[in-house]
Amino acid sequence: MKTEQLYSFFRESAGISTDSRTVKKGEMFFALWGVNFNGNMYAADALKKGAICAVIDDPAYDTRGAVLVDDTLLELQALASFHRKGLKAPVLAITGTNGKTTTKELIASIMSIKKKVHYTKGNLNNHIGVPLTILSEPHDADLLVLEMGANHIGEIRTLCLIAKPDYGIITNIGSAHLEGFGSFEGVVRAKTELYDHLKKNNGIAIYNDHDPLLAEKIFKMVNRAVPYSDPLGTELVVEPLTCDLTLSVRIRYQHKSYDVATRLFGRHNTENIKAAAAASLFLGADIGDIISAVADYTPSNNRSQVKKTPSNVLICDSYNANPDSMKKAIEAFADTVTGRKMIILGEMLELGQRSEAEHSGILKQLESSGIKDVLLVGRIFESLTGKQAYRIFGTAGELGDYLKANPVKGFTILVKGSHGVSLEKIYDLL
Repeated sequence: MKTEQLYSFFRESAGISTDSRTVKKGEMFFALWGVNFNGNMYAADALKKGAICAVIDDPAYDTRGAVLVDDTLLELQALASFHRKGLKAPVLAITGTNGKTTTKELIASIMSIKKKVHYTKGNLNNHIGVPLTILSEPHDADLLVLEMGANHIGEIRTLCLIAKPDYGIITNIGSAHLEGFGSFEGVVRAKTELYDHLKKNNGIAIYNDHDPLLAEKIFKMVNRAVPYSDPLGTELVVEPLTCDLTLSVRIRYQHKSYDVATRLFGRHNTENIKAAAAASLFLGADIGDIISAVADYTPSNNRSQVKKTPSNVLICDSYNANPDSMKKAIEAFADTVTGRKMIILGEMLELGQRSEAEHSGILKQLESSGIKDVLLVGRIFESLTGKQAYRIFGTAGELGDYLKANPVKGFTILVKGSHGVSLEKIYDLL
């Protein structure tokens, strides 16, 4: 079946589902598959639950109500691309090694004050999540804000072909997913695929002009660019103020100064706030919208999130980690937090041949921080020398058993690690 024909089903549907367990009546079910699952096996179940049709790519599971295509994932992406052509709202794409989710959330919060904004929910930022976000956009939206993640060269290019962004932000470029990218140079090549798309399509890059690497790439790769420091011909300054658990910033614009207390942990979030402020000003927001939205924004999903429990104060930053974000979090924690401090770190995944060196660097930073109460999780930490001063656990489950037997009270605790380490399992024990 051609994409145009499948799109007619989509227009009559209640949306898209890729999970037969939660599919709702009237939705289209796409039978995606992966290493450990085959969605084709659940097509019949989805139809029984009221799916308007089930898009499959394995003839062995053909049944009444099923639509057979060559590849369900490619068809989902093609459908999203087709839908994108009919949408009037401009698209802002955001990628980067760190800060893309916070930047996306802040921009969406600011722009939603006066406009109807559709944006990436949670972490649906990959080859499946981006198409699903596009397909769920209403036709009366004023702006689509898409987060784009990648762990291999070519993924951002593919997402740009589907989403066709008019504007783009690369928050920064650092060492992450080195196993997939091969090297730091591979990360640079992958992230700047967004710039390449903007150049070919006369799009506009909004960029950090104080980042030498990004400034260099902008000069070489992009025809139209807007610097953070001057989004509309007037200087924009965002600088951190003295802070404790949460960050306060001073925003200066049009000869006025605004001090804003945020709910974000860490000075490193200053760049994310500046990115959001610059992009929002360029897209039509006023400074009052920015001040109120930045002050009201509450982080979630264990990203720069401060939580108080009956026993401790937690800085929950364990949704993901790479060497750059880990170093900045430890530095901010050591410099700004007072009283009894504890650090719980999970290993950083997908670093390939750089894994041992990067984890050794983190251990050296911990030693120089002077913080003695440190708990580490992961086999790579176990394998490194110089670990005698810290308790090390192979898994989050083992750490959980230790915390049950040895309750922690009266500390401010930084918790950070890669998502695959599952440190979220220990929060209820702190």
